[in-house]
Amino acid sequence: MSEPKSWEQAIAELTAPGARFALAQASVGGQEVTVFANTPPSLRSLFEPARGRGDEIFLVYEDERWSFGETMRQVDALGAALVERFGVAPGDRVAIALRNYPEWIVAFAAVTSVGAIAVCLNAWWTPTEMAYGLEDSGASVLVADPERGARAAQAIERLGIRGICVRPDGPAPAGFAAWSEVIAPGGTPPAVELGPEMDATILYTSGTTGHPKGAVSTHRAVLSALLSFACRTAANAIVQPPKEPSPHPTSLILTVPLFHVTGLVPVMLSCFAAGYKLVMMYKWNPERALELIERERVTTFVGVPTMSWDLLESPDFERRDTSSLTSVGGGGAPAPPELVHRIDRSFARGRPGIGYGMTETNAYGPQNAGADYVRKPTSTGRTVPTMQVKIAGPDGEELARGEVGEICFRGPNLIRGYWNNPEATAETIADGWLRSGDIGRMDAEGFVYVEDRAKDMVLRGGENVYSAEVEAVLYQHPAVYEAAVFGVPHPRLGEEVACAVYPKPGATIDPEELRRFVGERLAPFKVPSTVHVREEPLPRNAAGKFLKRELRETLAP
Repeated sequence: MSEPKSWEQAIAELTAPGARFALAQASVGGQEVTVFANTPPSLRSLFEPARGRGDEIFLVYEDERWSFGETMRQVDALGAALVERFGVAPGDRVAIALRNYPEWIVAFAAVTSVGAIAVCLNAWWTPTEMAYGLEDSGASVLVADPERGARAAQAIERLGIRGICVRPDGPAPAGFAAWSEVIAPGGTPPAVELGPEMDATILYTSGTTGHPKGAVSTHRAVLSALLSFACRTAANAIVQPPKEPSPHPTSLILTVPLFHVTGLVPVMLSCFAAGYKLVMMYKWNPERALELIERERVTTFVGVPTMSWDLLESPDFERRDTSSLTSVGGGGAPAPPELVHRIDRSFARGRPGIGYGMTETNAYGPQNAGADYVRKPTSTGRTVPTMQVKIAGPDGEELARGEVGEICFRGPNLIRGYWNNPEATAETIADGWLRSGDIGRMDAEGFVYVEDRAKDMVLRGGENVYSAEVEAVLYQHPAVYEAAVFGVPHPRLGEEVACAVYPKPGATIDPEELRRFVGERLAPFKVPSTVHVREEPLPRNAAGKFLKRELRETLAP
């Protein structure tokens, strides 16, 4: 039996000239970066091979089973309708506001295949947030289900946006055409010239100054991230080959929203590209997930660490057959070392994994898995050669291995910037390097460790909640004089949102009423779980900034 290869040997083999992941140099956004020589020219090119898979099952949703062939027939029909009926041209924005239905995937593929930009709206947004995303992106068409369509109704009327309603309960609501009416059998979209530098997606991130920012990715950026994930998986298979081959074909279960970059790129697009089966959940439920894993012989589980905890803690875990799983992991938050070891002990084949990515990197970043992760459970791993990582000092200079600084990324998978927001773009990307806002270090082997966050952000169960956005809403309340939002530890979610408020003179604040006030304006996951009403002004430092660490310790000693 031959000796296992090192990481460096595996990467060299996979990226050699003529190999599947051969490397090349290209100019992207005015910067010379390392790219995969075989990167498809557009997402449409990525979808094309699905046509040849015919009746193979692609999507499993509840009791529905969608073949690759049927999916592509609907992609073509919707693409034709967008151009011929709705007048969509390359560069136009088409918004998608759906829960995880198969039609979400059809809509995304159709929009990007005709050269339009898919605006992936957060399905949890309130009507106010929905209206902001639609107006900010300049969307001309909205694909929505009845619940999201109702939230967007006033906005689309005001903005003159035309709607397509997925799975209406009856007749399509005002302003919307029914999906079944729009999807004409045999529709063929017109040929459109697509290039790698054309914009493909806008995904909104929580705003540091009160409004979400639209992160814009080109076709090249999305595809580069996708190939980086594939290269990393191939390298891991060489370095850490399984003890025994899996008898089950690769399949994934979709546990996170498609409007999140994790659900979109490494999960959904990986399945579309490679011909894998994707099992879609209506909503997260660990018992239902275990049932689907057993029934569909799912091999790959990708979620936030809380979901892995949920599986292991479920009363159904012991009685369900999870032997098909070969990989159990995800990202969105650090996983406690105990969870890493518990995953490794609890699944017959499943090895633990973690990834550290951002919307701005199309989810790709350092990854850790298997024996490496067990050996270094506090590290988020290392990257393939298309992504450079540096630990930067205060002036952007690269620090030595082991020193702590800001984690920065460079590569073709980065967003090109924020939609109509050059100031935010300049703050985040400089000389081709993206500032993550996270503090960390890199060890001698190139493994990255995330130590802290520079941004004032709460990481709640994989959702980024920027304090300034919640504080901006709190200050709209007539009784609030001072407000500070911060994270406090939570055993399952990692962190939950908390706030401390100081009322205006003569005013009183009811914590539950304040939570309702915030909930009417922001998505539920942004609403503070704890409201601490203080009788004295909030503590500040010499510069006048609130001492959030002190407030946090008061609530979570």
